[in-house]
Amino acid sequence: MKKRLSALLLSGVLLLSCAACGPETAEETPAPTTPAPTETAGQSQTQTEQREFVLPCYASESFHPITGGNRTNLTLAPLMYEGLYELDQSFTPSPVLCASAQTDETGLIWTFTLREGVTFSDGSLLTASDVVYSLQLAMGENSPYAGRFSGVTGVAAGEGNTVTVTLSAPNGALPALLDVPVVKETGGTPLGTGPYVLTGEGDSLALEARTGWWKGETVPLARIPLHDVREANGMIHAFDTQDISMVTVDITGSNALGYSGTYEVWDYATSVMLYIGYNTASGPCADQGLRKALSYGYERSAVTKSILSQHARAAALPVSPASPLYDQTLADSLEYAPQTAEQLLEGAGWSLGADGLRTNGWQNLSLRFIVNTDNTYKVSAAEYLAQGLEKLGVTVQLDKLAWEDYVAALTAGEFDLYLGEVKLTGDFDLTALIAPAGALNYGKYSDADAQTLLAAFRAAGEDGRSAAASALYAHLAETAPITPICFKNWSVLTHWGSLTGLSPTQQNVFYGLTGWEMG
Repeated sequence: MKKRLSALLLSGVLLLSCAACGPETAEETPAPTTPAPTETAGQSQTQTEQREFVLPCYASESFHPITGGNRTNLTLAPLMYEGLYELDQSFTPSPVLCASAQTDETGLIWTFTLREGVTFSDGSLLTASDVVYSLQLAMGENSPYAGRFSGVTGVAAGEGNTVTVTLSAPNGALPALLDVPVVKETGGTPLGTGPYVLTGEGDSLALEARTGWWKGETVPLARIPLHDVREANGMIHAFDTQDISMVTVDITGSNALGYSGTYEVWDYATSVMLYIGYNTASGPCADQGLRKALSYGYERSAVTKSILSQHARAAALPVSPASPLYDQTLADSLEYAPQTAEQLLEGAGWSLGADGLRTNGWQNLSLRFIVNTDNTYKVSAAEYLAQGLEKLGVTVQLDKLAWEDYVAALTAGEFDLYLGEVKLTGDFDLTALIAPAGALNYGKYSDADAQTLLAAFRAAGEDGRSAAASALYAHLAETAPITPICFKNWSVLTHWGSLTGLSPTQQNVFYGLTGWEMG
C-alpha cells in the first residue's frame, strides 16, 4: 500500500529496522537544519545530489547480521546476505540458497539440498558447513533468531551439498523460519552471498554492487553510500534534510519521535498481533461461555481506522490477513456483533438489569482490564474496547499500568482481561500463547483439544496446512483464550517521487530490489 504522508507526527520510529532485529518468539512487545538551496543555476545539481540514494548506518557498531545488535545496521543485512529461504508479502517462503527440501516419514528430520554455483562475495563457493555454522550461530542464546529454533534439536552437514535439521516435534512450515542470513566468517564483517558488499570505513562506508552475483540479476544502484548517524534525532534530521533516502517506521509503536513533511509511505504487513487475553483460570472469565460472548463485543474496524490510523488490518483470527492461512469465511462469522454478544451473555447467565448492568442474580459482571501505558495507541485502543463492553452492560475497571507493573500483574494473574501485543514467528506458531507451559499463556489456558489441533497444524505440510489452521482457529474461537483484534502494518518512508516499485516485507524492506526504479 502506498500513500502520501503530509505533516505527519510519527510515533515509534523504527529507523530502518526490521523484524529480524528482535527476538522472534511470540513476545509481549513494549524505539542545525541545512538551509534549502536557493534558486540559482546550481539548484538542479544540488537537488540531484540530494536525490542520491543513501542509507543510514552506525559506523562504529557491528554489521554482523546474526550477532550484531544495532537495528539500523541489521536492516542493511538483506542487501549483503541471503538465507535458505525468503518470505514474501504474504509470509510465504520461497527458496533462495536452497534447491530442494524433503522430510522423513516422521516429519522430524528435514534435508535441505543447497543450490549449486552460489558464491560469496570473495568468489568462494557456498558449502553446507557455511549453512550449518550460520544456523548454529543463530540458535545461540543471545541471538535475535534464537526463539524460532526452540523446536530444533540439531543441525548438521549431510551427504553431498546437504544440510540436515532435526526437530523435537514435526513442523511442516520449517522453511518459513529459515530466512536466517548465511555468512562466511573472515575475522571482521562476514562475507555474504547477496548482491552487495560492504566497503570503506568511517565516512566512506558504502555498499558496492558485486560483480558476478550468482543470481545474474542487475540491481538498480551500483553503489549505495552509507551515512553515519549516532542517535535517533540525528536520523530524523538526516532524513528531513535528504541526507538519507529511506526510513522504516512503526507509526503506532511505543517511542514517540517527531517527523513532519511530505513523504511517500509504503505500508507492509507484519506478524505483530494486537489481541485481548483472558484469565481462564479464575474470575468471571474462567467461564468459556462468557469469553466467547465478549469476543463478539469488540469493534475491530474502529480500532484500526480511527485509533491506529489504518496502519493495521482488523483480524478475527490469530494469523495475519495477508497470509493464505487466513480463512475469510470463518473470520466473517466472528466479526463484531453486539446482538450476538448480548444473546451469549444471557446464555452465560448474565442478565441485563434495569440499571443497565449485567448480573447473574447476585453480583455484577465486573472485569479488571489491564493495559500497558508505555504505548498511547494501545491505551486508546483499550479505552475504546472497554467502552464497547460497557455498552453491553459489563462494568469494566480499566487499569493503565507502567510496563513493570503490567508484566507483574500478568505474571500474578491479577486481571480478567488484558490488551497484549505479540510478534509471531513466520510460521504463525501459537505455542507461546496457548500451550499450558507457553511463555505468554498468562491466562493459564489449558485445553487438550487445542493442543491436539495445534500439533496437527504445526505438523501439516503445504497441502493440508490451511485446513489444519482453520480447524485450530475455529476451536480457539469457541474456547476463546484470546481474541485477536488486528495485525499491525509497518511503513517505509521515502522522499516524494524518489523511487518506485517498492514491495517491502517484514523481514526485508529491500524485497524486490531489482524491480526498483529511481526517480
